Amino acid sequence: MKPGNWSQVTEFIILGFPHLQGVQAFLFLLLLLIYLTTILGNLLIFLVVCLDPRLHTPMYHFVSMLSLLELGYTAATIPKMLSNLLSEKKTISFSGCLLQIYFFHSLGATECYLLTAMAYDRYLAICQPLHYPTRMTPALCVKIAVGCWLGGLAGPVAEISLVSHLPFCGPNHIQHIFCDFPPVLSLACTDTSINVLVDFIINSCKILATFLLILSSYVQIICTVLRIPSTAGKRKAFSTCASHLTVVLIFYGSILFMYVRLKKSYSLDYDRALAVVYSVLTPFLNPFIYSLRNKEIKEAVRKQLKRTGILE
Repeated sequence: MKPGNWSQVTEFIILGFPHLQGVQAFLFLLLLLIYLTTILGNLLIFLVVCLDPRLHTPMYHFVSMLSLLELGYTAATIPKMLSNLLSEKKTISFSGCLLQIYFFHSLGATECYLLTAMAYDRYLAICQPLHYPTRMTPALCVKIAVGCWLGGLAGPVAEISLVSHLPFCGPNHIQHIFCDFPPVLSLACTDTSINVLVDFIINSCKILATFLLILSSYVQIICTVLRIPSTAGKRKAFSTCASHLTVVLIFYGSILFMYVRLKKSYSLDYDRALAVVYSVLTPFLNPFIYSLRNKEIKEAVRKQLKRTGILE
């Protein structure tokens, strides 16, 4: 299409799961239940860590930051997904779509950096226990947390800027459950190979680099733990890492296949299924992973519930 014939799209229609139109009400109730559980679970962990002095350690400082992050991460997409399940008009403005992409990716990048910081914390605690108190100080924890947030918020700026200058002349149907780079790029009325390449480079540096840092930390942690003579010592060391490693595998297992690729998109159902995992299920599962596998958090939650009178 010639530039003179372009009619710029001002809004998009998010199709979601078009093959599941007959169960929209059920999906709404299910997603609402998951979202409310996600909010309550992550908010509970954040408040418990803040209120219990025994949890004022670097490890739980990062856990509380992760819970707070998940609240914003899910707020970027799930409320709009809930609205679309009930509404006949599943539209979102062009600027609203870009804002959703920005916050979703900036908070996702922040989570990558935060998970990396948590792996470094576990590496210091297990591999260099004598130096841990002097290296992982409260001041350093604050600096790391601020660095994670600033790095995450700055991450998608270049990609958003490139997308904002693309021509969109129709169709305007987003074949996804929310606005994201791959499905939006597929609607552009021009060649987007530069955008795809930039996305690939940024995501490779952001996702692969942090994943490799986490992996290298755990390789050294495992080597150190295997040298511990007692079985009880090995079990205790591994227990402090199990929750974090579980979260890492679930989160990175989905985003690696979604964003580190030189194609705009794979099959639509494949992309939608992956999106559900990293945007809905991972934040939903995090509170259960950290509470069910961590005795200190379980005891702190029980203590706070007794203090408020919910448990006798």
